[in-house]
Amino acid sequence: MAANVYASATDGGWDGEAAETRSGTGAPAGGATIDCPDVGTKLTSVPEQARAEVDKELALLDEQIAQAYQRLSASAQQIQQDSGFADSAIVNPLKDKRAATLERIAIAIDRVGDRPEGLDDLAACTLRDSGNQPSAGAEGQDGGEQPGQDQGEGQDNEQDQGQGQGANGGQAGNGPVAADFVDIKNVQPNVNTPRAEGNASRGSFATSCGVNENGLFNSDNVIVAPGVSNGAHHFHDYVGNQSNDAFASDQDLANAETSCVDQGDKSSYYWPVLRLQNGTQEQDAQKPGGGIEGNAGEIVTPKQVTLNFVGSPRDKVTAMPRLLRIITGDAKSFVNGPANANASWSCTGFEDRQLKDKYPLCPQGSDVVRTFKFQSCWDGRNIDSANHRTHVAFADAAGACPSGFRAIPQLVQRIVYDVDAPSLQDGGRTTPLFAVDSFPEQLHKPVTDHGDFINVFDENLMKKMVDCINEGRTCGAGAGEEPGQGEEPGQGEDPGQGEEPGQGEEPSQTPEAPQEEPTRTPEAPQDGNAGGKPGDAGGDDGKGEDGKGDGGKGESEPPAAEKPTAAPKPGDGSKAPGTTAPEVLATPSSGGGTGDKGGEDADGLGESQAVGTATSAAPTPSAPSQAEPQAVGQGGLADTGAQLWPAAAGAVLVLAGFVVLRRVRRS
Repeated sequence: MAANVYASATDGGWDGEAAETRSGTGAPAGGATIDCPDVGTKLTSVPEQARAEVDKELALLDEQIAQAYQRLSASAQQIQQDSGFADSAIVNPLKDKRAATLERIAIAIDRVGDRPEGLDDLAACTLRDSGNQPSAGAEGQDGGEQPGQDQGEGQDNEQDQGQGQGANGGQAGNGPVAADFVDIKNVQPNVNTPRAEGNASRGSFATSCGVNENGLFNSDNVIVAPGVSNGAHHFHDYVGNQSNDAFASDQDLANAETSCVDQGDKSSYYWPVLRLQNGTQEQDAQKPGGGIEGNAGEIVTPKQVTLNFVGSPRDKVTAMPRLLRIITGDAKSFVNGPANANASWSCTGFEDRQLKDKYPLCPQGSDVVRTFKFQSCWDGRNIDSANHRTHVAFADAAGACPSGFRAIPQLVQRIVYDVDAPSLQDGGRTTPLFAVDSFPEQLHKPVTDHGDFINVFDENLMKKMVDCINEGRTCGAGAGEEPGQGEEPGQGEDPGQGEEPGQGEEPSQTPEAPQEEPTRTPEAPQDGNAGGKPGDAGGDDGKGEDGKGDGGKGESEPPAAEKPTAAPKPGDGSKAPGTTAPEVLATPSSGGGTGDKGGEDADGLGESQAVGTATSAAPTPSAPSQAEPQAVGQGGLADTGAQLWPAAAGAVLVLAGFVVLRRVRRS
């Protein structure tokens, strides 16, 4: 089969369909979405020789669903006029396309193994209720505008905020909606932690890899769709490994630069970006994975990312194999069901209350938190599996691994965002809605959130991690941080479930911030990616100002407040409208996340460094008073002369005394 057939998951499309049509300029009729069986999860056994071809065909199935949903989005009027239009023009053609693709999957597997049974039954899809129908108060909120019309029109963002959100909410009209949010204060505590006992491994190991300040994004997924650009149909934040795109080989990952403080950690950590539905047009507004597929709005840079590896409450842990791949959560769980959903949403100060299917409305002074607890049991043989799930597993409620699996360090990933609770009463017009990127037909539901991890730890560093965890110690870069400790101002009713000290402070609360923020510096660099990635025009080869890399938060570095060159950027470190836009890698084959960005990155680099410093120790005190330069500059010749005249007069008197004394002696 010709390779160019699979060069991009966005190739092809409905006959004669233009990009404008595919972008979806109307809400799905009746609040419907496309529901198709997830073939990938059912292919639990695929011969290694057929993996590459099967993965590409699975990516094509995802593209076909995305196109069908976009066609549905653009056909609201026709469907209203003709009830059979959806079946004849969308659902039935989709079934035919899927049947042909499933047959190619069966043939590919049959060549080297046993032909899978039952694939034909997975071809048919249905329309299902999205649950996004507008409430009575939301009718007409968009003023008749079609979703997406406010993109690219050049209007002022403040005037446009919330405009064009459509009946189904969200900047692109496919979510989120008010029903996707819940007040965290109305949620009952629901976190249960297994008690450590017996042979438990009680230690923890932290790695600090920044917050993707340098804006490394793409809509690929090298785990699920290797060799297919836009295989995810939504954008990811990347920290750690700086060469992760669809075409990255294991060798590419091993040889890559890393944003992690400890250069022995070249692992790749990535997750769907969070966006504000505020009318902002990002660089990907008209690109696959971005606005074309309903992922629109301002990409929010995390305020903090902590990456901790913890032990097992029942057993000692063993080393992860190099290049182990783990996906936690399910990007398609809105239509698949919640069986594999695993991301949790909460607020700083309330982290004993976790949500899986709602976004949290956090009180003032509290930040949004996404938490991913990855699988902690490994089958002892494989670094991946056909459905990317069966080679790893979760421990049971008591912390024990399934039979035949062994405990490995569990990655606990915590991402904090300084975003305000949206104004649901006006559809996000006053304060914008927020949502994670998703496959278009998944409608930005929070239950679809997921995280990806590829282990590229140096083997010696992995051994240190295992020893540390098994010996009950706390180790690693940023090991001084304990996410969830501290108290949100005014949230004393949730002891121990707070945030990092200093988090959640409103910008106006500057008197307290300088006292609390320095306690977060062990995790630094918050701006670990601020040094830029290889090829950036910033001229520092990915290193911080002190040459240590990743923002240079080494032990010998002076505090951020003593560095006058790193002036803080106003705000919370998130990229605000009008600032230098992040690099967007919609087609990684043209850059792959490692190419030069020219002057644009040069500008962005300086801002990234400033933002990172402000994030790590913000608000930066006016400490760099620069006493010496100011003392020199405050005087001038008049002041200098005023100080010298008395000294000169004294010198003249002394000389006169010597002259008189000599004359007396001579006489």
